Amino acid sequence: MSTATSTAEMIGIELPRSPESPKEFKGKVTPDWCVGCGDFGVLNSLQRALFELGLKPHEVLCVSGIGCSSNLPGYINTYGMHTLHGRSLPIATGAKLGNHKLNVIATGGDGDGYGIGGNHLMHTARRNIDITYLVMNNQIYGLTTGQISPTSRPDMKTKSTPFGNLEYPINPITSAIMNGATYVARGYSADPKHLTDLIKNGIEHKGFSLIDVFSPCVTFNHDNDFKFFKPRIKKLEDEDHDPTDWKAACEKAMAWGDEIYIGLFHENDRPSLDSLEMVLDSGIPLARRPLGLSGEQGEKLISRML
Repeated sequence: MSTATSTAEMIGIELPRSPESPKEFKGKVTPDWCVGCGDFGVLNSLQRALFELGLKPHEVLCVSGIGCSSNLPGYINTYGMHTLHGRSLPIATGAKLGNHKLNVIATGGDGDGYGIGGNHLMHTARRNIDITYLVMNNQIYGLTTGQISPTSRPDMKTKSTPFGNLEYPINPITSAIMNGATYVARGYSADPKHLTDLIKNGIEHKGFSLIDVFSPCVTFNHDNDFKFFKPRIKKLEDEDHDPTDWKAACEKAMAWGDEIYIGLFHENDRPSLDSLEMVLDSGIPLARRPLGLSGEQGEKLISRML
C-alpha cells in the first residue's frame, strides 16, 4: 500500500479508481463530427491508449485550439481546455511546467497547428517540452467549409483556390525533426491498433512527441480520402527503419506517391525541459507548493488583475 493510499484511507478520502474499460474515458458530450470523419478513429485510439497505460482521468489534461478536431477535449473524460486558434502548445507548456506530474496532451488539426500555430510548434520542439501533440491532418480547413490548409497538395481545387493551389505544402515530420522534437511519428485513423500504440509510446516518451495523423475529411477533401490512402500506406515497422537515424527518417517522411509511410520516424533521448529545470528538482509540482505570499499580498495581486 502506498503512502498516499494509506493517508487517504486514514482521513476518509476515497481515491479515484482506475478505469475498467476505455469507455470510461468517453466524455459527456457526443461528437458532432461528420459521419465517417477520421477524427472518430483518433478519439477512440486516444481513449484506448489512456486505458492501456493504466492512467486515471484526473491524471490527464487535453488542450486544444480551434477547429473540428480541436473540439476533442469536450469528447473525452479528462481535464480539458479549449483554447485559442493555434495556441494550444503554449497553454499546454504552461500547464506541464506548472504541474510536471500531469500527462499533458495537445490536440488539433493541420490548419490550427501548422498554420497559425506553426511558430509554437517550432519552439515547443526546440524546448523539448514533455507533452504529446496529436495533430489530425485532413489537409484542408474543415470547420470553415473547405479552404486549403498548410498541408494541402499543389493544384488542389478548393473554395479558396478554384483554379488550383499554388502553394507548396509543409512537411510536419521533417519540420519537427529539424526543430528538435524527440519523438516524431505519423499514424492513420483507419488503423486504430497501430495508432493506439504510437500514442501510448508518445505519452510514455520523456520529451516532446509529435504524432501527425492522417485523418481524412469525408465532406470537403475528396482528393486525400480513405480510398487515396488505403493502397499507399506503408508501415515503417515493415521496413526495418532505424528511428535513431534522423537522415533516413527525413527521407522516409518526404515520400509521397505510391508509398506513404506511417509509424515512428525518429526518436532520441535528449533531456526534456522539465528534467533540466532546477526549480523542479524537488519533484514537487509548482502548482502544489505554497504560494510564498501573505494573504494580504495575494488579495492585492488578485484585485489588480480583476
